Amino acid sequence: MSEPSYQTLLERLARYGQEHVLMGWEQWRPTERAVLAEQLEQIDLDLVRRLWQGELAGQEVQTLVERADSPPGVRLDGTGLPFSPSDARQHGQQLLRRGRVGVILVAGGQGTRLGFPHPKGMFPIGPISKKTLFQIHLEKVLAVGRRYGVSVPIYVMTSPATDGPTRQFLEQHGFFGLPAEDVVLFCQGVMPAVDAQTGKLLLEGPGRLALSPDGHGGLIPAMARTGVLQDAQQRGLEHFFYFQVDNPLTPVCDPLFLGWHGLTQSAMTTLVIAKRHPLERVGNVVSVDGRLYVIEYSDLPDALAHRRKPDGSLLLWAGSIAVHAIRVDFLARMAHQADRLPFHRARKKVPYLDAQGRLVHPDRPNAIKLERFIFDILPYAERAIVVEGDPKECFAPLKNAPGQPEDTPESVQAQMSELYTRWLRSVGVEVADGAPVEISPLFALDAEQLQGKIPPGARISQPTYFE
Repeated sequence: MSEPSYQTLLERLARYGQEHVLMGWEQWRPTERAVLAEQLEQIDLDLVRRLWQGELAGQEVQTLVERADSPPGVRLDGTGLPFSPSDARQHGQQLLRRGRVGVILVAGGQGTRLGFPHPKGMFPIGPISKKTLFQIHLEKVLAVGRRYGVSVPIYVMTSPATDGPTRQFLEQHGFFGLPAEDVVLFCQGVMPAVDAQTGKLLLEGPGRLALSPDGHGGLIPAMARTGVLQDAQQRGLEHFFYFQVDNPLTPVCDPLFLGWHGLTQSAMTTLVIAKRHPLERVGNVVSVDGRLYVIEYSDLPDALAHRRKPDGSLLLWAGSIAVHAIRVDFLARMAHQADRLPFHRARKKVPYLDAQGRLVHPDRPNAIKLERFIFDILPYAERAIVVEGDPKECFAPLKNAPGQPEDTPESVQAQMSELYTRWLRSVGVEVADGAPVEISPLFALDAEQLQGKIPPGARISQPTYFE
């Protein structure tokens, strides 16, 4: 590796007022200098400058909220679209049998908030089996493929922090039964953190910029850059089922959801839940001038959040849970327009080297991180809908360490067990209150698949795992 030119780097950085990045250059090892040069090569300094100055903030939220209305789609009772649930389910099953559906799993997150120093997908969440999130998700994909007699490829997006450990973990476990060629890992990009007051790049160590993943919206350029999008097209895929790793209740490739998506010729369909109250802390899926948008709860004025329809129901009722069906050709089109997606600015605490080269751990947010969100492609879809799901059956995000008020391992495991209990009782199995149960995806993906597998009248009074 050739020694990077100090003068060349200095001239480029000076054009943007970032020459401080080279402080300590003389004391750095050649490898540290090379790493910094490589990082800078991948960063658009003009873009960073404009983002910090707020020049590329995208459409003002205020102009959206003033015209926000309920999104088009289907409610939990099956109303809202000119198709029956039976028609939708049959259409979704047809898409699956024809091998036209692939899966995207976003797995770039670390288990930091869980107190788990590994990729979050490696967290053991099975109520009885202690299966990891990765195993549960990949076994669902395997079970879908077996159910419909096809191969279902899964594309796993990692981050620089999780890529290596995730690859090693999945390889060590034989991809949990999936063919290796059907598990495609690719890594999202990064963006630098900048000082919130000055817009200066931060160094996390000698020759190392403070970088962070560019958000789940980084999926689109990453899929194009790594050849993943081309791989999907060569396989003849028409639709992706997209979800995030922290939700073990995700109904992977649910034929009803895919059917609503396909019958309406939607470019992007979003699974939502009805907000429990007006100010619930979830993204709000809304319709503005015939296009769908997601407005963060923090940007939604209270008066609008409380607005109701004539029947008394909330006007803005649809809460996002980060589960989507996306047409492959729509993603391909957006790959050529990825620069149109706005970056979102978040204030965070980011450790950094000060002017004396000492590592500072701030006690309050000192930096701005920049990331894109996948839902920001919704307005570019000529046709997009929402599908309401039952949160008890599709949404149990694992986010917080044990002992926190919600979204903890204990609460997620309890919700999983409660769902499996309802499945068992629906086919005539007696389950004692409080008896933990767990059903492997390879045993049954839903209550329908339990039919005939367990004798009616069977009784369960102790922890039981069906595999």
